[in-house]
Amino acid sequence: MAKILIIDDDAAIRYTVGEICKFAGWEAIEAENGARGLELFTRHHPDLVLVDYHMPALDGLETVERLRELDSHTPIIVLTVDERQEICDAFLAAGASDFALKPIKAPDLIARLRVHLQYGQLRREQVSDLPKGMSAKTLESIAAFLRQQTEPLTIEEIQAGVELAYPTVHRYLMYLVQEGKVVICCDYGRVGRPKNKYIWQKD
Repeated sequence: MAKILIIDDDAAIRYTVGEICKFAGWEAIEAENGARGLELFTRHHPDLVLVDYHMPALDGLETVERLRELDSHTPIIVLTVDERQEICDAFLAAGASDFALKPIKAPDLIARLRVHLQYGQLRREQVSDLPKGMSAKTLESIAAFLRQQTEPLTIEEIQAGVELAYPTVHRYLMYLVQEGKVVICCDYGRVGRPKNKYIWQKD
Protein backbone atom coordinates (compact mmCIF):
# COMPACT_ATOMS: atom_id res chain seq x y z
CA MET A 1 0.00 0.00 0.00
CA ALA A 2 1.40 3.38 -1.01
CA LYS A 3 1.93 6.00 1.71
CA ILE A 4 0.83 9.59 1.05
CA LEU A 5 2.09 12.33 3.38
CA ILE A 6 -0.33 15.29 3.54
CA ILE A 7 1.19 18.53 4.88
CA ASP A 8 -1.46 21.22 5.39
CA ASP A 9 -2.33 23.52 8.30
CA ASP A 10 -6.06 23.25 7.48
CA ALA A 11 -7.55 20.25 9.34
CA ALA A 12 -10.53 20.11 6.96
CA ILE A 13 -8.24 19.85 3.93
CA ARG A 14 -6.15 17.14 5.60
CA TYR A 15 -9.30 15.18 6.39
CA THR A 16 -10.71 15.54 2.86
CA VAL A 17 -7.47 14.57 1.13
CA GLY A 18 -6.94 11.75 3.61
CA GLU A 19 -10.36 10.30 2.85
CA ILE A 20 -9.69 10.55 -0.90
CA CYS A 21 -6.40 8.68 -0.44
CA LYS A 22 -8.06 5.98 1.65
CA PHE A 23 -10.82 5.59 -0.96
CA ALA A 24 -8.11 5.02 -3.60
CA GLY A 25 -6.46 2.37 -1.42
CA TRP A 26 -3.53 4.40 -0.08
CA GLU A 27 -2.39 5.09 3.47
CA ALA A 28 -2.70 8.74 4.50
CA ILE A 29 -0.23 10.32 6.95
CA GLU A 30 -1.14 13.84 8.14
CA ALA A 31 1.06 16.71 9.28
CA GLU A 32 -0.28 20.09 10.43
CA ASN A 33 2.79 22.10 9.40
CA GLY A 34 6.06 21.89 7.48
CA ALA A 35 8.25 21.08 10.48
CA ARG A 36 6.01 18.18 11.50
CA GLY A 37 5.89 17.08 7.87
CA LEU A 38 9.68 16.83 7.69
CA GLU A 39 9.70 14.77 10.88
CA LEU A 40 7.06 12.35 9.56
CA PHE A 41 8.79 12.17 6.17
CA THR A 42 11.97 10.91 7.82
CA ARG A 43 10.06 8.47 10.02
CA HIS A 44 7.61 6.98 7.50
CA HIS A 45 9.41 7.35 4.15
CA PRO A 46 6.22 8.05 2.14
CA ASP A 47 5.87 7.29 -1.56
CA LEU A 48 4.46 10.76 -2.32
CA VAL A 49 4.04 14.09 -0.52
CA LEU A 50 1.23 16.65 -0.83
CA VAL A 51 2.28 20.12 0.43
CA ASP A 52 0.10 23.18 0.99
CA TYR A 53 1.53 26.46 -0.24
CA HIS A 54 0.30 28.88 2.45
CA MET A 55 1.34 27.67 5.91
CA PRO A 56 2.61 29.58 8.97
CA ALA A 57 6.20 29.25 10.24
CA LEU A 58 7.48 26.98 7.46
CA ASP A 59 5.65 27.72 4.21
CA GLY A 60 5.16 25.32 1.32
CA LEU A 61 8.14 26.56 -0.68
CA GLU A 62 10.62 26.16 2.17
CA THR A 63 9.09 22.79 3.04
CA VAL A 64 9.66 21.57 -0.52
CA GLU A 65 13.26 22.80 -0.44
CA ARG A 66 13.88 20.98 2.87
CA LEU A 67 12.24 17.80 1.59
CA ARG A 68 14.47 17.82 -1.47
CA GLU A 69 17.53 18.10 0.78
CA LEU A 70 16.41 14.82 2.35
CA ASP A 71 15.26 13.00 -0.76
CA SER A 72 15.77 13.53 -4.47
CA HIS A 73 13.17 11.23 -6.03
CA THR A 74 9.93 11.11 -4.00
CA PRO A 75 7.21 13.03 -5.93
CA ILE A 76 6.02 16.26 -4.29
CA ILE A 77 2.69 17.78 -5.32
CA VAL A 78 1.82 21.32 -4.20
CA LEU A 79 -1.74 22.18 -3.13
CA THR A 80 -2.54 25.80 -3.99
CA VAL A 81 -5.20 28.28 -5.08
CA ASP A 82 -2.51 30.51 -6.59
CA GLU A 83 -2.02 29.96 -10.34
CA ARG A 84 0.57 32.70 -10.93
CA GLN A 85 3.43 31.60 -13.19
CA GLU A 86 6.12 32.99 -10.88
CA ILE A 87 4.78 30.83 -8.03
CA CYS A 88 4.83 27.74 -10.23
CA ASP A 89 8.37 28.51 -11.38
CA ALA A 90 9.59 28.97 -7.79
CA PHE A 91 8.14 25.63 -6.69
CA LEU A 92 9.51 23.78 -9.70
CA ALA A 93 12.95 25.28 -9.06
CA ALA A 94 12.70 24.10 -5.43
CA GLY A 95 11.97 20.56 -6.59
CA ALA A 96 8.18 20.21 -6.75
CA SER A 97 6.87 17.62 -9.22
CA ASP A 98 3.37 18.97 -9.93
CA PHE A 99 0.47 21.11 -8.70
CA ALA A 100 -3.10 20.35 -7.61
CA LEU A 101 -5.47 23.30 -7.49
CA LYS A 102 -7.94 23.97 -4.69
CA PRO A 103 -10.84 23.40 -4.34
CA ILE A 104 -9.84 19.75 -4.61
CA LYS A 105 -11.71 17.48 -7.00
CA ALA A 106 -11.37 13.82 -6.06
CA PRO A 107 -11.18 12.28 -9.58
CA ASP A 108 -8.51 14.76 -10.69
CA LEU A 109 -6.46 14.34 -7.53
CA ILE A 110 -6.59 10.52 -7.65
CA ALA A 111 -5.52 10.48 -11.31
CA ARG A 112 -2.66 12.89 -10.59
CA LEU A 113 -1.47 10.89 -7.59
CA ARG A 114 -1.57 7.61 -9.52
CA VAL A 115 0.62 9.03 -12.27
CA HIS A 116 3.21 10.34 -9.82
CA LEU A 117 3.19 7.19 -7.70
CA GLN A 118 4.00 5.18 -10.83
CA TYR A 119 6.71 7.67 -11.80
CA GLY A 120 8.23 7.54 -8.33
CA GLN A 121 8.32 3.75 -8.44
CA LEU A 122 10.04 3.81 -11.83
CA ARG A 123 12.68 6.21 -10.52
CA ARG A 124 13.44 3.94 -7.58
CA GLU A 125 13.70 0.92 -9.89
CA GLN A 126 16.17 2.77 -12.10
CA VAL A 127 18.77 2.62 -9.32
CA SER A 128 20.56 -0.42 -10.71
CA ASP A 129 24.05 -0.04 -9.22
CA LEU A 130 23.12 -1.14 -5.70
CA PRO A 131 24.36 -4.53 -4.48
CA LYS A 132 21.90 -7.40 -4.78
CA GLY A 133 19.23 -7.36 -2.10
CA MET A 134 19.58 -3.66 -1.29
CA SER A 135 16.66 -1.28 -1.70
CA ALA A 136 17.01 2.27 -3.01
CA LYS A 137 14.15 3.36 -0.73
CA THR A 138 15.78 1.92 2.39
CA LEU A 139 19.11 3.46 1.42
CA GLU A 140 17.49 6.85 0.93
CA SER A 141 15.68 6.67 4.29
CA ILE A 142 18.93 5.97 6.17
CA ALA A 143 20.77 8.65 4.19
CA ALA A 144 17.99 11.18 4.88
CA PHE A 145 18.17 10.50 8.61
CA LEU A 146 21.97 10.87 8.67
CA ARG A 147 21.87 14.14 6.71
CA GLN A 148 19.81 15.68 9.52
CA GLN A 149 22.31 14.79 12.24
CA THR A 150 24.98 17.19 13.46
CA GLU A 151 26.88 14.71 15.65
CA PRO A 152 28.17 11.17 14.94
CA LEU A 153 25.81 8.37 16.05
CA THR A 154 26.22 4.70 16.91
CA ILE A 155 24.46 2.03 14.87
CA GLU A 156 22.02 1.56 17.77
CA GLU A 157 21.12 5.27 17.70
CA ILE A 158 20.67 5.22 13.93
CA GLN A 159 18.62 2.04 14.21
CA ALA A 160 16.27 3.73 16.69
CA GLY A 161 15.94 6.76 14.41
CA VAL A 162 15.05 4.88 11.22
CA GLU A 163 13.19 1.99 12.89
CA LEU A 164 15.02 -0.76 10.98
CA ALA A 165 16.75 -3.96 12.14
CA TYR A 166 20.38 -3.73 13.31
CA PRO A 167 21.78 -6.00 10.52
CA THR A 168 19.95 -3.92 7.89
CA VAL A 169 21.30 -0.62 9.22
CA HIS A 170 24.81 -2.08 9.50
CA ARG A 171 24.79 -3.33 5.89
CA TYR A 172 23.60 -0.02 4.46
CA LEU A 173 26.05 1.95 6.60
CA MET A 174 28.95 -0.14 5.32
CA TYR A 175 27.81 0.55 1.77
CA LEU A 176 27.58 4.31 2.44
CA VAL A 177 31.04 4.26 4.04
CA GLN A 178 32.42 2.43 0.99
CA GLU A 179 30.82 5.03 -1.29
CA GLY A 180 32.41 7.86 0.70
CA LYS A 181 29.05 9.26 1.84
CA VAL A 182 29.46 8.37 5.52
CA VAL A 183 32.53 8.73 7.78
CA ILE A 184 33.33 6.45 10.72
CA CYS A 185 34.42 8.19 13.92
CA CYS A 186 35.93 6.20 16.79
CA ASP A 187 34.66 7.25 20.21
CA TYR A 188 37.07 6.03 22.91
CA GLY A 189 35.00 7.37 25.79
CA ARG A 190 36.22 7.03 29.36
CA VAL A 191 35.72 3.32 30.02
CA GLY A 192 35.25 0.14 28.02
CA ARG A 193 35.92 -0.58 24.39
CA PRO A 194 35.85 2.23 21.81
CA LYS A 195 32.63 2.59 19.80
CA ASN A 196 32.28 3.32 16.11
CA LYS A 197 30.03 6.25 15.32
CA TYR A 198 28.84 7.39 11.91
CA ILE A 199 28.21 10.81 10.38
CA TRP A 200 27.23 12.00 6.91
CA GLN A 201 30.09 13.39 4.86
CA LYS A 202 29.21 17.03 4.15
CA ASP A 203 29.41 18.11 0.51
